[in-house]
Amino acid sequence: MNMNSPPIFSVVVPMYNVEKYIDQCIQSILDQTFERYEIICVDDGCTDGTVRKVKAYTDSRIRLVQQENGGLSAARNTGIRHSRGLYIAFLDSDDFWHQDKLQAHLDHFEGRANLGLSYSASLFVDEDGRELGIGQHPKVKQISARDIFCRNPIGNGSAPVLRRAALNQIAFFESNDGGDDRLFFFDEKLRQSEDVDCWLRLALSTQWEIEGIDRPLCYYRVNSEGLSCNLEKQLSSWETAISKHRVRFKSFYEEHYRLAKAYQLRYLARRAVMNKQSIAALSYVGRSLCCNISVLFQEPGRTLVTIAGAFLTLFPGFIYRAVRELAFASLAKPKQSG
Repeated sequence: MNMNSPPIFSVVVPMYNVEKYIDQCIQSILDQTFERYEIICVDDGCTDGTVRKVKAYTDSRIRLVQQENGGLSAARNTGIRHSRGLYIAFLDSDDFWHQDKLQAHLDHFEGRANLGLSYSASLFVDEDGRELGIGQHPKVKQISARDIFCRNPIGNGSAPVLRRAALNQIAFFESNDGGDDRLFFFDEKLRQSEDVDCWLRLALSTQWEIEGIDRPLCYYRVNSEGLSCNLEKQLSSWETAISKHRVRFKSFYEEHYRLAKAYQLRYLARRAVMNKQSIAALSYVGRSLCCNISVLFQEPGRTLVTIAGAFLTLFPGFIYRAVRELAFASLAKPKQSG
């Protein structure tokens, strides 16, 4: 691509100590069938060999931007500020893409002038990049603010691509630690659930449409660190993120909050099942049903599998593992993520 001509896509890659994964991540972009893009690798204070690996690439489309460690939202914001593309794509540095990812999204945007956010289904891979046979196959049509609030069909941070005009419409100015006003897109005060906050702002405060591509174009890495994270901290972060919209969109919040929380609690129950945390799994299942029993009637299959999984964590390991594999198979292509 001629560096004097603006790219069609800007791919923002936030990086923090991902030496093991960064080559597969970057190579999956370089392998794209659509080639008019730039790659903005944001070094968020890496202390390992990540930056050395990025600097070894000679492709002129790759740019390295460095900053002190500020977290995922800060790295994404930095990448967006340095971007020049008509569309902004995000790829977390431990994930990778199918080679048709950018072309598929370009086709999606060009056919829908009012489409602000496009996303795709995803497949889960292990730490070595091997497919796990499951993934996120979410709802892709007629996405409403309720869908984002309750189910977040976008799923993960490597799935979405946004039209720059839509992203600019939800930007806000805020003073940083140095007292300077800067343009923000993701809330840097949030260390988790920043995606949901951003997508909710788009859905609630603009007329841009959100729609997905029913094809797995992302490979989302499930690693041991992610599986063992503090579940109660996740819940607290989610509450903080969604409560930001409580005052401005009071009636929406009051109508959908309990159902959204019930789904979030059910999600945490499944994470606890994966970690074989029996007490936590049973607790989250119970709290989910008490919060809003509708999760059982709206999605009986996934809810019953979650309940069964929570109880099966009490059984010996070989029984638990066998049933968990069956549950994985039954949920390989769910209608919605989360």
